[in-house]
Amino acid sequence: MPDSPAPSFHHKPLTGPEDLALFGAPPVFDTPRHVNRPAAPDRAAFDAMMDAVWERRWFTNDGPLVQELERRLSAFLDVPHCVLTSNATAGLDLVMQCLGIRGEVLLPSYTFISTAHLLALRGLTPVFCEVGTDMALDPADAAARLTERTDAVVATHVWGSPCDIDGLGALCDAAGIPLLFDAAHAFGARHQGHPLGRFGRAEVFSLHATKAFHTCEGGLITTCDAALADQLRLARNFGFSGSDRVDCTGVNAKMSELHAAMGLANLDAFPATRAAARAVHAAYRDGLAGLTGLRLKCPPAAEDNNHHYVVAEVDARAFGLTRDRLVELLTAEGIWARRYFFPGGHRSPPHAAANPGLSLPRTEALCDRVMLLPGGGAADLAEVAEICRMIRFVAGSAAAIHNAGKAG
Repeated sequence: MPDSPAPSFHHKPLTGPEDLALFGAPPVFDTPRHVNRPAAPDRAAFDAMMDAVWERRWFTNDGPLVQELERRLSAFLDVPHCVLTSNATAGLDLVMQCLGIRGEVLLPSYTFISTAHLLALRGLTPVFCEVGTDMALDPADAAARLTERTDAVVATHVWGSPCDIDGLGALCDAAGIPLLFDAAHAFGARHQGHPLGRFGRAEVFSLHATKAFHTCEGGLITTCDAALADQLRLARNFGFSGSDRVDCTGVNAKMSELHAAMGLANLDAFPATRAAARAVHAAYRDGLAGLTGLRLKCPPAAEDNNHHYVVAEVDARAFGLTRDRLVELLTAEGIWARRYFFPGGHRSPPHAAANPGLSLPRTEALCDRVMLLPGGGAADLAEVAEICRMIRFVAGSAAAIHNAGKAG
């Protein structure tokens, strides 16, 4: 089981708005509890690998730990080719380059903004699409926005759950364009019994410190296409195929040995990390059960989700307070809940000007309702219970809190 901090909070009485930090009372947590606190692997195992790195003086440039991590990830994800990169954005950029993507790219507006940024910086046109009931890219809406200029689709496995892989695959096959997956959230999840990583032309995982499996910073491209994998390996190292031969244009997107050591240690710990995350998710499910106006997103029982994300939707009318007001109240208590992916790509200033009048009602509703709570395998169950107690109190005192806010 990954190490968790000793619970550190004030179990203060909750009788009225005056007991809330937003109205002057001490916060529950002196130190903020963030969404998805990074998991830390066994220190001795990490130190042993770092001692070997230090002895070899081979710190980067496709070192032995990077090679070992790629081999082990290929086996873990049951995919022939794994290519580690400096981060996931660089990984997706390499895929776009190696596939020669031009023109328009369909993507969900409800996803991390880096994808749209990358497309724009590459001179491509992001075409923002609507989500379905699973909060992921809706194949029917994507089909309606597909044109002769569409050159690829980038779909997101949001919250560690597979998106509609089959529906999107059928759409892209019919159009003759590549389907790529943003799998940033989804390490360890499965689709029809198979780990994510082998679907579409390629999948790109984030290995950032806040993810279910991480290398501190890093990215991972997985593919069943051997030729594409070879191109990616060249492109992540300036296009070098030898000490003085450059076969293609490329950048420096390599992973260091230090990051690979963290990845190897975390991969050993991943089963325990995932089990701890499931226990945290279950604690939230039980602790928030029955609350009117707040719904926890729970993966279907048959789905192998990594349970890293604790996602709640707030119905302001039924709950009595808006999602933003609840986030404000929790943040004051040191519970740093977050809005995701607010306000949606099509409404973000860098991209809104290119999409005047674009309305995506389902996406906009999610952006106004969804919040993430501190979860993941490094969260502490006693602290989760305290967070649930605070949310239940806020729910039961919504009218008084609303009136206190007016008075203030």
